[in-house]
Amino acid sequence: LIPIIGLIIGLLIGVFIPYEIPVEYSTYIVVGVLSVMDSVFGAVCANLRKRFDMKLFLSGVLGNTALAILLAFIGDKFGVQLYLAPVFAFGTRIFTNFAFIRRILISRYSSDVNVVKTDGENYDGKQ
Repeated sequence: LIPIIGLIIGLLIGVFIPYEIPVEYSTYIVVGVLSVMDSVFGAVCANLRKRFDMKLFLSGVLGNTALAILLAFIGDKFGVQLYLAPVFAFGTRIFTNFAFIRRILISRYSSDVNVVKTDGENYDGKQ
């Protein structure tokens, strides 16, 4: 319940308080948002598979965000679009985790669908 309340408050603040992010920070904001989205989708997927660990989640959020922002900063200093590396990596992982989440939910709530990974483990964690 607390995350939902936090999400609603964050959305209301974002909608009703006008604030423009300076253009020179937009790259850093993008990679930061993508790293957090990647961690959240990964956490949802891990939770559905009953493998969620708060330490891994927090270290992933902080580590991925720091590394992505560092790469964007280094790329800015060298004049190279190095931020594209985390954008590509996080984008790929977001869509992969979304596909896992979708398959897990479909297999749980549909009796006629048997979605199995290539290693023989069902997406709902059952062998």
